[in-house]
Amino acid sequence: MKLKIYADRRSQPARAVLIFCKVNGIDFEEINIDLTKRQQLSPEFKEINPIGKVPAIVDGRFKLFESHAILSYLACAFPGVADHWYPADLFKRAKIQSVLDWHHLNLRLGALTYVVNTAMAPALGLPLNPRAAAKGEKILFSSLSKIESFWLKGSGRFLVGSNQPSIADLSLVCEIMQLELLDEKDRNRILGPYRKVQRWIENTRNATRPHFDEMHQVLFEFKADLQKQLSMGAINEMESSSKTVYLSKI
Repeated sequence: MKLKIYADRRSQPARAVLIFCKVNGIDFEEINIDLTKRQQLSPEFKEINPIGKVPAIVDGRFKLFESHAILSYLACAFPGVADHWYPADLFKRAKIQSVLDWHHLNLRLGALTYVVNTAMAPALGLPLNPRAAAKGEKILFSSLSKIESFWLKGSGRFLVGSNQPSIADLSLVCEIMQLELLDEKDRNRILGPYRKVQRWIENTRNATRPHFDEMHQVLFEFKADLQKQLSMGAINEMESSSKTVYLSKI
């Protein structure tokens, strides 16, 4: 039975799983779960993942969610996956796992909090929150600095000194790519100081092309939609303000 992947390509962890399968020739059926329509909260999807988040997979009778667990499983369960993605060498594997564990409360927390509260919130039916964005930005800068100075330390082109990408590279780079939803000036302000990080993103992109570019195309389309929503919100706010001023003069 073909592997099923429940995903929304606007989700950075979902993109990581999809890219991994494409790069490694894993045959799968992609089932779209639209986060903006809250399909992840439907009773049907919660039978797959009771937590109500993407991605999730069904492999025969086996159900699994959480992207890092999925990536680890796929790397071990499917023949033909190159060893560098999740090495059999216990020491190398443990180092990759340490990056993945660090990621949750550092890069992911910072990037997600910042991007949602400066760009994505309207599409999710939420208000923009400058205070939350400021907290996220602080964590994001700290995380990028740690990647630059520690996780990319050495002569390797990828994390933990490797010359080939692992599931950790894919997971973290997909997270950083979410910054494409910001306006260009803001994105450059955030990534500009981190030259190693920028080279590493490009190295990961090159190692997984053309699938990397294919899966991230949705971000640029989503960005255009978000900008329209923000513009409409600004216009509505101006109209509302004008009406208030007018009524106050009556």
